Order: sequence, then C-alpha cells, then structure tokens
Amino acid sequence: MKRNVISVVIITLLVIGLGISVFFNLMPTETKKEELPTLPKPELAEGLRGKQFGIDKNIDETTIDKYLNRPDSVYRDMRMLKDPGNYEAIGGDSYLSGFIKGFEVVPYPLLVNVSGLPEEVGDSYTGKTLYTEKDGKYTPNYEESLSILEYYFPKDKNIFLICGGGGYAGMTKNMLISLGWDEDKLYNIGGYWYYEGDNKVQVKREKDGKDVYDFYKVIYHDIDFDNLTEISDEE
Repeated sequence: MKRNVISVVIITLLVIGLGISVFFNLMPTETKKEELPTLPKPELAEGLRGKQFGIDKNIDETTIDKYLNRPDSVYRDMRMLKDPGNYEAIGGDSYLSGFIKGFEVVPYPLLVNVSGLPEEVGDSYTGKTLYTEKDGKYTPNYEESLSILEYYFPKDKNIFLICGGGGYAGMTKNMLISLGWDEDKLYNIGGYWYYEGDNKVQVKREKDGKDVYDFYKVIYHDIDFDNLTEISDEE
C-alpha cells in the first residue's frame, strides 16, 4: 500500500513539473527577452568632429563595440570599394581597406551627387545617383529611389553610419533627415580610419610585395540603375 502511495506522489510531482515547464515555454517571447540597454540620444561631438562632420559625441569609433549586434539597429558603411577621390592626399585610403564586423556597405556616392569634399581629394564618383541634391533639396531621379533608401535604412531601426573619415556618414545623416527620417535614430559614428576596436575585418593585405584587397569579405550593396525607372523632367 505504501509503495502505491509513493508511486502516486512521484507521478503527481512529475506531472506538475512537466506542466510548469510547458507553461514557461509557452510564455510570449517578449516576456523572456532581456531588455536592450537604452541608447544615448544622438549628440554632436565638440570641435570640428561635431561641427564639420556631424560625428556623435557618445557613440563613435572608440565606443561602437559596445553597441554592435543590436536587433533594433542596422549598421551601414558609406564608402565605395574604390573611390575615385584621392583620399590618400588627406591621410586616408581611397580603397575600402577594412571594416567593422556587422557593417554593410551602401556607397554614399550612389545615393546622391557628392559635394563639399576637401580640395585635395578632388572629384569623387560622378555617375548615376538615386537623388540629386541642390541647395539642400533632394530630388529623386528614379521612381524606386525612396523605396531603396527605406530598404537600406529602415525607419523603425536605429541607424549607425560610418565611412573613412566621417564625411560621407555625416552627409548621409543630413540627407535622411531632410527626407523625413527621425534624427534621434541616426548616429554618425565617424571614420573607420580611426577605429582600433576588437571587431576589425581586414580587407587589405600584401601579396608578393603588392597590396591586394579581399573584397569578397564585404557585404556590398550595389545599385543597378539600368533596371530602375528614371523620372523624366516635366516640361
């Protein structure tokens, strides 16, 4: 008799334990997720970094490692694989020699015509662009221009921007704000040339005494203008 009672108690405890386990596994995912740390509000750095390039004070090349891999954010590098501009003249690199892990490349010169570069750099890319900027106004050149921007820079995400020295990233931020993006979700974190963190992916290497670039490592978003619908000027 005692043996039967013990068996019933054990079975009852097992059933209760199984029920508790099932209950917790069926709980909504949102209640089990750890809340992400709150991001500091975008704030311009002091001096030229803030005034000239629009680089953020709190999240920049020195602190970005703490803010990587967030599901509520996207990470965009605004450089070309090889920029026609002579960035070596200002101590930079015209090639995309490396990047921060998690960043995808969306080249700014394909988004809009480039202006305001240092005289030493000369001209950047001068081909087709999604938009044309004149006097601070951005005019779409293709019917798909806005849709492409919204795909690469989703409005419901925090957007971290970087380039070589901070210029293209700042220009991208200004463009997005002008087109209706929330400035509180946009961070210009500065230039890869000054990044010394733990998530560097090296693209440039030396082979047989020459520099070679492993561009296959880069998630690079090109824009196929030939398959877009051009907006004709209305006369």
